[in-house]
Amino acid sequence: MVKEIFVNLPVKDLDKSKAFFTAIGFTFNAQFTNEQGACLVLSENIYAMLLVEEFFSTFIKKGIADASKVTEVINAVSVESKEKVHEVVDKALAAGAVAYNEPQDHGWMYSRAFQDLDGHLWEVLYSDPTAFPAN
Repeated sequence: MVKEIFVNLPVKDLDKSKAFFTAIGFTFNAQFTNEQGACLVLSENIYAMLLVEEFFSTFIKKGIADASKVTEVINAVSVESKEKVHEVVDKALAAGAVAYNEPQDHGWMYSRAFQDLDGHLWEVLYSDPTAFPAN
């Protein structure tokens, strides 16, 4: 079965995108990073490939969605605590992201969301499986 996931996202300015995600606290895998794309490490087996739009377009037959106008995907990442949710999103906002939606508190799950520099939606969440409501 699946051993890794690579989410591919088009970006307008790779250097700005790399600086943005570095400011939030993420790192990049240098082995899969060059002037056309950068491998954003989300976890041990999950990555986002930030690809310059021109290079991204070589993999598709359709146009590239303008993520500042339409939603193509919500990238949800989980973190270890509510405090970490706030830390990551606050860093994203300070680095130029735009808040998206109000914080969501469902008791067992808490999340906040932002739009990155290219308009891609990111949701940062913490969930406590011991507090999950019974069916």
